[in-house]
Amino acid sequence: MEKYIALLRGINVGGHRLIKMEHLKDVFYAMKFKSVQTYIQSGNIIFETKVTDAIALQQKIEQQLYDVYGFEVTTFIRTVKEIELAIKNNPFKPSEVPATNQPYVTFLHAPPTSAQTELLLSYNSEVDIFRVTGSEVYSVTYKDKGKSVFSANFIENKLKKPATARNWLTVQKLLTF
Repeated sequence: MEKYIALLRGINVGGHRLIKMEHLKDVFYAMKFKSVQTYIQSGNIIFETKVTDAIALQQKIEQQLYDVYGFEVTTFIRTVKEIELAIKNNPFKPSEVPATNQPYVTFLHAPPTSAQTELLLSYNSEVDIFRVTGSEVYSVTYKDKGKSVFSANFIENKLKKPATARNWLTVQKLLTF
């Protein structure tokens, strides 16, 4: 069995698209996944399955969530090894990031093109710093230096790709399940 992490985009934000985590666990068990666990309300689900095709898993989960909840939930699938690699590939050293400016990882379905990456990096400033590695965008916002442009929506709009962001502590915590 492979252990996966499903990252759901845009649920339980601002009182919209509400999904209770206990019910979500039941939905995942109904799809015959094993050892299902959730982490915080933002849609992080850890589960095991024999299925090895991440795209098929993504499609199955998205369809089931639509069938159960009546709205689309863009889903990003990563193996535990891929999350470990995302942590290892963090381009920001702890000494570069003050504790008040937690890094974020924005997950994409596929790596951006070089033109998309160039466009995103053109938004680097003293407030927001972006780095791209594979299918992940790393960012740090220096809140004390001004107004940030960063959000998952900003990344989606610039890269023309679905995206979901998680703060650094959440990404690290996902490996503890």
